[in-house]
Amino acid sequence: MSDRNIITSDRKPAPQPDIVNVHTLSMYVSNKPGVLGHICQVFSRRGFNIDSLVVSQGRDPRYSRMTVGVSGHPEGLHQIIMQCNKLIDVIHCYEHTDKDSVVKELVLIKILATAEHRTEILQIIEHFNGKTVDLQEQSMVIMITGNSDKVDAAVNLLGRFEIIETVRTGKVVMARGVAET
Repeated sequence: MSDRNIITSDRKPAPQPDIVNVHTLSMYVSNKPGVLGHICQVFSRRGFNIDSLVVSQGRDPRYSRMTVGVSGHPEGLHQIIMQCNKLIDVIHCYEHTDKDSVVKELVLIKILATAEHRTEILQIIEHFNGKTVDLQEQSMVIMITGNSDKVDAAVNLLGRFEIIETVRTGKVVMARGVAET
């Protein structure tokens, strides 16, 4: 054996960053107490963080539609989907991508809007196809909808002014075509 093939070092290798991906899941579940808690336990046990959660009653009031934005190691996602689908109160759980679905979110931004800055703020709102939903003497509430990147860009651009507060809905998703969400 040649010594040229052996590499030695007293230094430890640099730690590799954890690979964490963001995923969007839609779930159709029974509309009753405790269901959300059971679902959250599945994500927690697998080390996934719930980044956004939107739940609303479905067309049939016995069921709710959930859109869950999660981040975690990609190798565990398939297991989470299978475990969620095994829960009694889960009708189905699917992962969606931007290619097979429409994904949107909404942000409300309350901003200090003095008369000297109001025109510039309104131009930014118009650029993002937003709406002013409340206008007061010293402030305004803005509503912007779109994909996460668009919402982030709007918040960042409006950050030049004094933002009082923001409220985001989290992602909502619907499958394209006739596919089930």
